Amino acid sequence: MISHRQANAQRIAALDERAEALHLKRGMGIADARAMHPSIDVVEADPEADRRLLESLADWCDRYTPLVAIDAADGLFLDVTGCTHLFGGERAMLDDILSRFFHQGFDVRAGLAATPGAAWAAARFSGDRIVPGGEEEALLAPLPLTALRIEPDIRASLESVGLRTAGAVMAAPRAPLARRFGRSLLLRLDQAVGRLDEAVSPRLPVAPLSVERYLAEPIMLTDEIERLVKMLATTLKADLERRGEGARRLALLLFRVDGAVSRIAVGTSRPLREPLLIQKLFHERLAALEQDIDAGYGFDLVRLSVLSAAAFDMQQADLTGETRDDGADIALFADRIRARLGDSAVLKPVAVESHLPERAVATHSYAEAPQRVSAPKKPDKTPGKMKDTRPVLRPERPIRLFRSPEPIEVPATEMPEGPPLNFRWRRALYRVARAEGPERIAAEWWREAAGQEATRDYFRIEDSDGRRYWLYRQGLYGASQAAPRWFMHGVFA
Repeated sequence: MISHRQANAQRIAALDERAEALHLKRGMGIADARAMHPSIDVVEADPEADRRLLESLADWCDRYTPLVAIDAADGLFLDVTGCTHLFGGERAMLDDILSRFFHQGFDVRAGLAATPGAAWAAARFSGDRIVPGGEEEALLAPLPLTALRIEPDIRASLESVGLRTAGAVMAAPRAPLARRFGRSLLLRLDQAVGRLDEAVSPRLPVAPLSVERYLAEPIMLTDEIERLVKMLATTLKADLERRGEGARRLALLLFRVDGAVSRIAVGTSRPLREPLLIQKLFHERLAALEQDIDAGYGFDLVRLSVLSAAAFDMQQADLTGETRDDGADIALFADRIRARLGDSAVLKPVAVESHLPERAVATHSYAEAPQRVSAPKKPDKTPGKMKDTRPVLRPERPIRLFRSPEPIEVPATEMPEGPPLNFRWRRALYRVARAEGPERIAAEWWREAAGQEATRDYFRIEDSDGRRYWLYRQGLYGASQAAPRWFMHGVFA
């Protein structure tokens, strides 16, 4: 028996068949139950553990349909429309579900109907029943009001006026019911009998493409899983080619015979459909998760799903029949590293529209970084038009840029706006041999705090030992009462 605290009292939350045989009921106080039967075992409820268990069961039910939703704290909705024929029909599918749950140690009730409301009522009040289409009202008529899934206060109000069954409510005039008990009562009634549609919202997004393989003999070895991945990816390739797409994110689902499910996902930086490359990505991911995947008694169902896809651009082949894609090898290398070490293992710098060096570049995951989709602009060859051959000179930037500028001490300068003669950085004194600058950089005028950020004058400095630095003076002499400050922002070598 399981207890929980309600209104400052411990009450029964759930009980097994032996406890029910002792005439104990849900909601009864634990003190009263112990007074009747002192030897009963009481366990404190753990809602978080119950939620994790229910989610694991929902994962396992994905083997029957991808449309699985959680119903309150003790139930699951499975939308099996179009799936029953894969298991030999409705009865065969229902028997298979019940048999597998029984061998996993669960005592479950199931119902199958054309509407979620009728299936919910059949599972909880009629045992393992299949309700033919059009017989929802006959199913609900003798059942108590709880079968309509209405609020407790509405149920109590209906019982107070003598309406104690769903059939009595269905036989009553609708207009007075709506005025007295609200529209939610009629909504639940119409949903249960099929007058209004009720959608089942799956807990996980449904993959646009999936292929799976049921196995007569469960597999346990990683090599066997990888071979199956290549076989399933070969089947997926034909579907992707027909849609003109490539996979950007794939998921491998391993269903264990005892009910546990392992989900393994990989991402790609480019649309992918080649089976061998997909196998390589999952090889890296399986190698990284080898210690975390418990095969138990083996996996009897393996599914490969495309979670997201993108348009696949065909590459033009040369005279030898080979395609040239200079970035394909780098993309595959980055994807394999990310599959083994995580998305943050490979980052790509992306230019940002900002004058300040620390804001001019942002790092993104390699797969999420924006890719150039248009070819570089060709030079204008219009006859008679002068061609500008002057080189574009960009300011030199250091090899290493600090994450945040570090303050330095500058005792003196050649002139108020000139470079320093020497400076102290990290408790060491450096003497300046050569200097270039200044390169003046001001904050972006469109930022709100632009007026509060002082102008920077950057200098390229070489010390007496040949080391080169990039430092700047923040602020101008005479512009304010506060003296300008100096910072080290990077090193060239």
